[in-house]
Amino acid sequence: MPPTPPGPPTDAPGDPYAPVRTRRYAGLLLMAALLGVPISAIAFGFLALVSELQSLTYTELPKALGFEGTPSWWPVPLLGVAGLLVGLVVRRLPGGGGHRPAEGLVSTGAPAAVDLPGIALAALVSLGVGAVLGPEAPLIALGGGLAVWAAGRVKRDLPPQARALVGASGSFAAVSALLGSPLLGAFLLMEVSGLAGPMLGVALVPGLLSAGIGALIFTGLGSWTGLGTYSLSLGDVPAAAGPGVAEFGWALVIGVAAAFAGTGIRRLALALQKRVERRTVVATAVMGLVIGGLALAYAETSGREGSEVLYSGEHALGHLLAESAEYSVGALLMLIVCKSLAYCASLSCFRGGPVFPAMFVGAVGGLALSQLPGLHPTAGFAMGIGAMCVAMLRLPMTSVLLATLLLGKEGLTVMPLVIVSVVVAYVITLRLTPAPVDRAGPEAV
Repeated sequence: MPPTPPGPPTDAPGDPYAPVRTRRYAGLLLMAALLGVPISAIAFGFLALVSELQSLTYTELPKALGFEGTPSWWPVPLLGVAGLLVGLVVRRLPGGGGHRPAEGLVSTGAPAAVDLPGIALAALVSLGVGAVLGPEAPLIALGGGLAVWAAGRVKRDLPPQARALVGASGSFAAVSALLGSPLLGAFLLMEVSGLAGPMLGVALVPGLLSAGIGALIFTGLGSWTGLGTYSLSLGDVPAAAGPGVAEFGWALVIGVAAAFAGTGIRRLALALQKRVERRTVVATAVMGLVIGGLALAYAETSGREGSEVLYSGEHALGHLLAESAEYSVGALLMLIVCKSLAYCASLSCFRGGPVFPAMFVGAVGGLALSQLPGLHPTAGFAMGIGAMCVAMLRLPMTSVLLATLLLGKEGLTVMPLVIVSVVVAYVITLRLTPAPVDRAGPEAV
């Protein structure tokens, strides 16, 4: 490097916390608090609508057509039609239906207001008929987009940095209770956005305020409407003993297996996405038929409900853990294969988030391994969730918290095992991921 030219001494770094001491920051906090109320209510309504659509399409509609129950073949035409609708939304409406889930949970900023109807519609159709995706990504986009739109109506000359913080606060409010804790949602968005350094607290405080208010709104609306909070939670969790040497060995095994499985799912989903984008409408319908066919194959071979292959899976986690002894090893392995392939197909073209299906696949894998000596089901369940989440999301702190806070007090018991499995899966996943190509060429180095 050339020597520094002579000149006046460089000023000392400014105070990174100076914005907090300004009246503008106090106004920003007030705006975040006020926006948290309607946005969290809208998010609650979105989740309630998704739940109603799932019940309507999978339970009530077959009965209305004269079936005594839901036929095992029912998801095939249902998801085929849904794929056609989502393909049309992606192709015709502004915003392309939102972010492409095969590319992971990434922060792209708040979407424009004109994009919000397409994002909401694509997500409602995808989630309402059983695509293997979760609601977190659409909620993040809708919450951020609505917050920026509302703030722009109130104050049109909002600076770009304040606009970004308002958008983040809206996203915090939208997912405030979805993961079971406002703090967990905050960690998720913190890692997704890549915030770091002293500015972390400055940027995080408005979001935490919105998340806290949002969680209160979710709780209040859940009690008032009788619909529940749509929050990730488990009932009774089987007690786990303190970690032993054998279980630390299993943590290594689960970490390695999740890294390879997650990398395989991501690569297959991205490969399918490239092919889907050549003929979006027709290919999305075909992927819907594939997902329905996988649910049918699982139902016919295992004798269990095909709905276990469909949907994001967060509401089935408690049932899965409580009744894991009723699943044969063959049924668990078949569920892993069918759910993973349906996950790949959903990631390639439908619209939703990647978090909950990753949790479900990891949980099933951990429970399948717990059939072998030396691994308690609760520990396998937790390690599978953490390792698979980090393999798909590459967010290590969020993955540890998801797997442990979900289990309540038992999560503290298995936390050391979860940390080991997450670290192993994270490192191996990064090693399996090709390094970015320097397109500038050797001259730029």
